[in-house]
Amino acid sequence: MISPLASVHPNAKLGLDVTIEPFAVVHDNVTIGDGTRIMSHAVVMPYSRIGKHCEIFPGAVIGAVPQDLKFVGEETTAEIGDHTTIREYVTINRGTKDKWKTVVGSHCLLMAYAHVAHDCIIGDHVILANSVQLAGHVEVGDYAIISGLAGANQFTRIGAHTYIAGHTVVRKDVPPFVKAGREPMSYAGVNVVGLQRRNFTAEQIAAISQVYHILFVQGHPTSVAVQMVEEQVADSEVKQFILDFVKSSATGIIKRFSKNAEDAY
Repeated sequence: MISPLASVHPNAKLGLDVTIEPFAVVHDNVTIGDGTRIMSHAVVMPYSRIGKHCEIFPGAVIGAVPQDLKFVGEETTAEIGDHTTIREYVTINRGTKDKWKTVVGSHCLLMAYAHVAHDCIIGDHVILANSVQLAGHVEVGDYAIISGLAGANQFTRIGAHTYIAGHTVVRKDVPPFVKAGREPMSYAGVNVVGLQRRNFTAEQIAAISQVYHILFVQGHPTSVAVQMVEEQVADSEVKQFILDFVKSSATGIIKRFSKNAEDAY
């Protein structure tokens, strides 16, 4: 159903059973998949690609041009997968010539006032809580949960199955399967509860814990710890997944929290 009070460009490509409510705006060069609902006062800008059975709540703006002074009008996209919910006043900017697109995966939940900047790549089943702010070029792995008012610096990566505490700032890469919080952001343990909910086996969780005990708890430099993990931990898919992430880090990974005289706790 398309309300006669909505503004829908004649060149927009709409799937079956799309709902566009009064005062929503859908611009030229937009694709919206079957069963998606665009609620009142949401705006879908040019070069947006929205999947099937999504819900876009009032005030959200999808596909606005990047807030990047290097952007010169190149034809880039903002892409959203299937079954994703975009709550009130979320903003998702389209890409620049770095990646040519900004991507939010399928089955994601972006809560009110979250911001996804240009060239971010967000995986599937990701939750961004209220007012999470992702700067440009941030990558977020599948099933990551980022709590309210957290932010991520540009070019940082947040691994799959991570849990990021609220009110924190991601300045370095957060490897997969961990919890992270405090200021500065630090390793806070393996995300055991999240992994159990996603049917990781006890053996997989034990292997993950063994890797991170060497990487974070024993106090070795990262390069030394990586070598020790390679030599001491039995080969497995989760071990290799962690090592591939750590070795490919351009910003470096977070560290374990260490108290000093200025800490009150």
